[in-house]
Amino acid sequence: MTLTKTILFPEIEKIISAFDFESISSERKIILQPLIDFIQAKTSNQQEIRLNLICTHNSRRSHLSQVWAQTAAAHFNIKNVFCYSGGTEATALFPMAAKTLEQSGFKIKIIAAGNNPIYAIKYAENEHPIIGFSKTYDDDFNPQSEFAAIMTCSQADGGCPFIAGAEKRIPITFEDPKAFDNTPQQAEKYQERSLQIATEMFYVFSKIKSY
Repeated sequence: MTLTKTILFPEIEKIISAFDFESISSERKIILQPLIDFIQAKTSNQQEIRLNLICTHNSRRSHLSQVWAQTAAAHFNIKNVFCYSGGTEATALFPMAAKTLEQSGFKIKIIAAGNNPIYAIKYAENEHPIIGFSKTYDDDFNPQSEFAAIMTCSQADGGCPFIAGAEKRIPITFEDPKAFDNTPQQAEKYQERSLQIATEMFYVFSKIKSY
């Protein structure tokens, strides 16, 4: 049986076509390798792959990482991948992070308003949307065991040496675009960080051999 490839929205496909994995430094590739190894081992054993992308506030980098990782898994047809995100505390998905994804071709709808809105984020017509909202990494919405904890910011990485239930803890930290909030460079810096995260997540999944 031939597995049909997920067709992403055209704007996302266009962005993906411009990714250059050679732009990822050898140092970063070493940092990304444990994640490749975790996903490959699960894939080879035909096990479900659960990734919990963790940052301090679950508002920017962790959401960008969750969305791009799930999209990369779909693009490379790696099955049974479930991406989550969480923080050491809950705040709200920062609107500029959602807007940056929207500008990259994702279709985003707010399905519940309030101080911590809930977003439905779609990367393809016929795929289930990613549910985006701020929560702690151990929230009931997230897996409680058999997952890899991916630490996307140095503060959470340093502050949480132990993540209960995690099979593996993998630090892959990114610079915080929050530093540019309310400046003329805000949109540019969010896009820059989003594309870095996207390129690295697509590099990771490009290395996975499915059986």
